[in-house]
Amino acid sequence: MAPWTPGPRNGLTDVAGLLVGQAEDQRLASGTTVVLCEEPATAAVHVSGGAPGSRETDLLAPEATVQAVDALVLSGGSAFGLDAAAGVQAFLREKGRGFQVGPHRVPIVPAAILFDLSAGGGESWERYPPYRDLGYAAAGTASLDFALGTHGAGTGASTVGVKGGIGSASVVLASGITVAALVAVNALGSPLVGGTRHFWAAPFEIGGEFGGLGLPHPWPADAVLPRTKAGPAARANTTIAVLATDAVLDKAGAKRLAVAAHDGFARALWPAHTDYDGDLVFALATGRAKRTPTGPDRIEMGAAAAAVMARAIARGVFSATSMAGDRVPAWSAL
Repeated sequence: MAPWTPGPRNGLTDVAGLLVGQAEDQRLASGTTVVLCEEPATAAVHVSGGAPGSRETDLLAPEATVQAVDALVLSGGSAFGLDAAAGVQAFLREKGRGFQVGPHRVPIVPAAILFDLSAGGGESWERYPPYRDLGYAAAGTASLDFALGTHGAGTGASTVGVKGGIGSASVVLASGITVAALVAVNALGSPLVGGTRHFWAAPFEIGGEFGGLGLPHPWPADAVLPRTKAGPAARANTTIAVLATDAVLDKAGAKRLAVAAHDGFARALWPAHTDYDGDLVFALATGRAKRTPTGPDRIEMGAAAAAVMARAIARGVFSATSMAGDRVPAWSAL
């Protein structure tokens, strides 16, 4: 089997048919990241964390009527951040997009949120939170190129001891199918091995994309001891992500990819999927490759989903930058 190689951008938009936009509020140290589908895409979701926050996820069940979505939203702001989906809906409605219901079109925009209210100004708004406007603004910037690290939903993200952020990665399989991930890393646990600068995701790194340090040697004696955001901020967490492919999949097939992508969380974060993380993965299948995966293809795609997710998590942490008021340092400052 030939080695996997990243797509040209090493990011989610290597999957044909997807664009990414972002907007943030530096005063709040929070923001929103939007994945726009150029045409409706098959979607599914899988939640493995104990404290999720989401919108429109029930309609992604394989037995539900709606088969495709127009966009997905990852946002900061805890439950307030779910308003970002309304802004994206407004943007899409202006474009005439949405699920046809009689004479009406209803844009389908599932969303997930992370908790970053402690990162900046907290709930420092008047009547309504700003996330609807952030969602609209993010949708308006959607393009093939987007920034990693301290941007969009990753603006106020953190892990234990080091900043989180927006990460992305892709891989092109020998079959020609592309698998890619986008993630906002705000985990209770750590992306680093013990007290080192080495990433748990190191075995999956391609081309030094997050520092090329490999795994530590000698292995730290405390590596397997859980390091977490203990204390009053125990609920200020959650890693949320999108896993995408250009293969042809139904909702059940997309669901299997979302499940597999959670293995990437476990490869890159220790611990993951805790009671106080709302860990969630959306899966998208655009079908642009015009290829329906065989059984062996699906096995390889599941492995690729875990690998690109682990790489995306590490890249989000690696790319984070320092801001005034940071409670933990950026990886580059360690």
